[in-house]
Amino acid sequence: RRFDAFVSLWITFGGGTRLSVGSDVRPTLTVLPPSREELQQGTATLVCLADKGFPSDWSLAWKVDGSSSSWEESRSPGVLGGGALYSWSSTLRLPANQWAKVRSVTCEATQGSQTALSETLRRDQCSQ
Repeated sequence: RRFDAFVSLWITFGGGTRLSVGSDVRPTLTVLPPSREELQQGTATLVCLADKGFPSDWSLAWKVDGSSSSWEESRSPGVLGGGALYSWSSTLRLPANQWAKVRSVTCEATQGSQTALSETLRRDQCSQ
């Protein structure tokens, strides 16, 4: 009987159609500023945390003063957490003297055809 049900589903949806169980959940974004100690050492590392999203294929990207970032970025893969939701992070590194010239950084999350989600940190909001 299981085989019959599988064949029935395959015929109904077609061989190339993806059936997703559950609904898309937009993650919550948080941008963490560089620490004072790190800035004194000449580097600024910013972290974007994307928490409790679904499915696992959300992408994170950085914008500096409204333009795509050319600075070093690294991303973590999605980590499955409680409630079958995923968390990710992305790190942006730039020289401290460049950070001093930046007005704002934005972390943008995208997934499929969904409208992008973003969180912006203005440098003047950071205690230096």
